[in-house]
Amino acid sequence: MSKAGAFDLASGLGGKIDKTEVLSAVEKYEKYHVFYGGEEEERKANYTDMVNKYYDLVPAFMSLDGVNLSILLPGESLKESIKRHEHFLALQLGLKPGHKVLDVGCGIGGPLREIAQFSSTSITGLNNNEYQISRGKELNRIAGVEKTCDFVKADFMKMPFSDNTFDAVYAIEATCHAPDAYGCYKEIYRVLKPGQCFAAYKWCMTDAFDPNNPEHQKIKAEIEIGDGLPDIRMTRQCLEALKQAGFEVIWEKDLVIDSPVPWYLPLDKNHFSLSSFRLTALGRFFTRNMVKALEFVGFAPKGSQRVQDFLEKAAEGLVEGGRKEIFTPMYFFLAPKPLSGSR
Repeated sequence: MSKAGAFDLASGLGGKIDKTEVLSAVEKYEKYHVFYGGEEEERKANYTDMVNKYYDLVPAFMSLDGVNLSILLPGESLKESIKRHEHFLALQLGLKPGHKVLDVGCGIGGPLREIAQFSSTSITGLNNNEYQISRGKELNRIAGVEKTCDFVKADFMKMPFSDNTFDAVYAIEATCHAPDAYGCYKEIYRVLKPGQCFAAYKWCMTDAFDPNNPEHQKIKAEIEIGDGLPDIRMTRQCLEALKQAGFEVIWEKDLVIDSPVPWYLPLDKNHFSLSSFRLTALGRFFTRNMVKALEFVGFAPKGSQRVQDFLEKAAEGLVEGGRKEIFTPMYFFLAPKPLSGSR
């Protein structure tokens, strides 16, 4: 987290939660997760509340465009790689001027704006978090895309769109928040026009993950609490859910397998980088103690340090999951809805 981020948190910016309610929200959020006795079924049953609490608590700790990850090429910055990552998705979908596109779980719309400008398409961002939508609308205005891009506040398990509405649908690290992959994909199938494609980057556990290995379980739990996830599905479970929903799958692949640079390098606290200083061991030490001090003197709301703690847990889990090859943030698939599809 940057110095500016710490003061945003301290002054109550970065979410709709009032400073006096932060500690209560943190406590309720923590109780959903394994480290505090939470159960997977409870997280799934209350996913809307859990995810909204997460995104109301963490914005001040993140950069404006969130924490999306991507494959790094030698000598490439994280910002450049993320932009290439988004262009790749647009090209795979075959986006063209005039297409009406849906971004499922769009956050504040960083990828939405980049893809819209790259492809000259109109994009609707679907999000269930009030703060992120209000922030996204302002950023759309600043970027000059407010006339072609908009946001709809809704649950992606119950989309407020007619059947066969969109020319393309994509999701970037978002449908992992869904309590049920099949239910989410079935809704996407319904609103997508026949013959058109759905593409996504998914956070998944790989076939190397052993659910009976305590260390593997700990890594998975760290990622879940630090990223607001009810569960992290296996890649094969996502593939099965896609097919069950009616999609054909043109191709699917864990893209980290061919990555020339470890995808988790920017998150590794032992990797020093001026561009991502806040993620280094020294940067985290500085942030942790600054937040602690601000909370102690009453300038930051009570609970701020606990938010910082579970976000650090996530970074540690992501790095260890990457090193052990039991987790991937880059399971990609391209899946058309058949022309005869009417399920």
